[in-house]
Amino acid sequence: MLKRLLALTLVVVVSTVGLAGCSGDNKGLTGDYRQDTLTVLDTLRTTLELSVDDPQREEVREKARKQLNEYAARYRRDEQVAGLRSFTTMQTALNALANYYTSAYATRPIPDKVKDRVSQEFAQVERALRREET
Repeated sequence: MLKRLLALTLVVVVSTVGLAGCSGDNKGLTGDYRQDTLTVLDTLRTTLELSVDDPQREEVREKARKQLNEYAARYRRDEQVAGLRSFTTMQTALNALANYYTSAYATRPIPDKVKDRVSQEFAQVERALRREET
């Protein structure tokens, strides 16, 4: 019971004040699709770069999991966004990572093959965002 209470407290604190060592603004999503996409990309890149023994690993992964959920919930039904190449590519990358942020696989490291594929997709998302901006 005490462990559960401490875990809940940690989640609340992390959600409120953000995470030290995580680049980006440490805030929730804003509703600006382009900025939110870049924020999620930044968080995920930080997560992918962490070593398995990094003391902040679980905190950063929890932040990433929450952002993934919030991002998907906010934009998957937005008709203006759902058809954009940046969004569909982002969804592909998020789907590849989703299993590694659930409780069943949370302790497993993300394989290098998946990291490489997702990194390529992140670059594609950024290129698509630049094209869509014009």
